[in-house]
Amino acid sequence: MISNPLMFAATSDFSGVTRGKAFPLKEMEKRFRQGVGWTPTNVQITCFDAIADSPFGSFGDLILVPDADTAVTLDLEDGGPVERFVLGDILDLEGTPWSCCTRSILKQALKRLEDVSGLRLIAAFEHEFQTRETPPGPGEAFGLASFANHRAFGETVMAALELAGVKPDTFLKEYGADQFEVTNGPDLGVTAADTAIKVRAVTRLVAERMGHPVTFAPICDPAGVGNGVHVHMSFIDGNGAPATYDPDAQWGMSEKTGSFIAGILKYMDSIIALTAPSAISYLRLTPHRWSAAFNNLGYHDREAAVRICPVTSASPDSAAKQYNFEYRAADAAASPYLVLAALAHAGAQGIEEGLAAPQVTEEDLSLLSPDALSKRGFVRLPQSLDEALDRLSANELVAQWLGSEAVETYVKHKRGEIDQTADLDQAERCARYKAVY
Repeated sequence: MISNPLMFAATSDFSGVTRGKAFPLKEMEKRFRQGVGWTPTNVQITCFDAIADSPFGSFGDLILVPDADTAVTLDLEDGGPVERFVLGDILDLEGTPWSCCTRSILKQALKRLEDVSGLRLIAAFEHEFQTRETPPGPGEAFGLASFANHRAFGETVMAALELAGVKPDTFLKEYGADQFEVTNGPDLGVTAADTAIKVRAVTRLVAERMGHPVTFAPICDPAGVGNGVHVHMSFIDGNGAPATYDPDAQWGMSEKTGSFIAGILKYMDSIIALTAPSAISYLRLTPHRWSAAFNNLGYHDREAAVRICPVTSASPDSAAKQYNFEYRAADAAASPYLVLAALAHAGAQGIEEGLAAPQVTEEDLSLLSPDALSKRGFVRLPQSLDEALDRLSANELVAQWLGSEAVETYVKHKRGEIDQTADLDQAERCARYKAVY
């Protein structure tokens, strides 16, 4: 059969879906310079493939320019086609980053963080997902028998990730019905978000090829367990030395780490529309679901919005390398670029403001009254995407961080997404998202 191998140039858009165009592999060098044509209104294609209210209409032209360092060639040696894709930036025709390019938004946020603090962000995204099949009976959670039943899938995923340039870490059968988690090693800056997109894409490709399609939807059953994306973060300084840990500080947070986390918590209710951006995300962000319902910092607490993670060494040097904190109010309906951009900007704002390190909570905040929460500086996070978008729209400072055009366009996009499921009950809504993600 005649074949002309294609490379898919991709962007992760406001819907968190990876979209793009393919070009002949033999034109790769040219496309790395010139890109492929793109249309502004594409950013308003929701996850359900309807176009939300667009400020761009039918006008305008852009280019999607692949970044050669992100290219993936994946041969699963199963007789199927070789998969090839590459991630890139959306630019205008003069070569300037477009205001609504999620990857460019992240690059600007990381530059701001480094400019105000001298810190470079290291991150890793942990992904939970479920199969789209009928789940088995009880006794599966973290079980050896369940893992054995899915060993071939897990081993193929881990091997494929390595081929894609990802550093695989763990694969496990999670608590939920036919739920799994895949983790990878940390990466510097924008590469961490690139890696998150690769993990989702590669896991889906392997699952489809093996006849067991999966979903990264935030939650598949309103009464069931959610699928989170946990973002682990740490810092290095300009010399590449660990800069997150201070053995003499409370809870081990360096001064800038404390201010960074405080910034995330202060602005969390205004940025959560970017990190938990679906109409079903807020079914998961409720007390006692091991996610996040309040803007608090915890120590080894998986109900906290931000969690200080454990270290396994008494050596100060080793502890400094291990020390990290985890943001728990994200899911895979979000573009990893927007998630990390929102966190980097909020953290940089905290450093600019010189915010004091937050106190660690060691209690169930859902048992406190609204007055008691308010006195201690805690807020109940938005309980719907609609409410989250209201808080995002009302925060002029966040619009300055991300750009007013991007925020206004994003809010219109998400309002359109809400409208497309407005007539469904929660179970039907979950089913729609399960089919997409």
